[in-house]
Amino acid sequence: MSIQLIVGLGNPGPSYQATRHNAGFWYLDFIAAQNGSHFRADARYKAQVAEVSLNGHTCRLLKPQSFMNLSGTAVQAMAHFYKIPLDAILVAHDDLDLPCGVAKLKKGGGHGGHNGLRDIHAKLASADYWRLRIGIDHPRHQHGQDVIDYVLGVPELASKLAIEAALLRSYAIVPLLMAGNMASAQLQLHTASTL
Repeated sequence: MSIQLIVGLGNPGPSYQATRHNAGFWYLDFIAAQNGSHFRADARYKAQVAEVSLNGHTCRLLKPQSFMNLSGTAVQAMAHFYKIPLDAILVAHDDLDLPCGVAKLKKGGGHGGHNGLRDIHAKLASADYWRLRIGIDHPRHQHGQDVIDYVLGVPELASKLAIEAALLRSYAIVPLLMAGNMASAQLQLHTASTL
């Protein structure tokens, strides 16, 4: 099944824009910029929305503008309105369990303590959607920094560049995602992440 909706997780407002927790927003901003698309506010979903079209496939981009722990409301509303099945949804989010510079594509699984995923699980009554896990490293590698302070902090330059490189590799698989070639997308992304 082709991906029809890509959701980026983050917190709204300029004070959060550059923080690690907004890596999902960064990914959608990158997709939109590369395709000449522009986000607009949509009150129906309490979100920023855009569309991209590639090779005859159209995909909606969704950035919920509620805070992270309420992300599921916008996802549920858009999926319901457009009748988008679970396995046609991809949620891009920051992941503490992956190092900066690594991105992984998976379907299903737990929320791992991520409040955005936790709310999406609850609102969709399922975990059976696709995720793009964008590595931001773990604060235990940063001298025991508190997790909340860490994810809401701005990455240092080297980490930021590594995350941006992972986003670029993740963008390269968008045509495969939109064509429904999920196995090929996983292989390409995971091979690139280990180089």
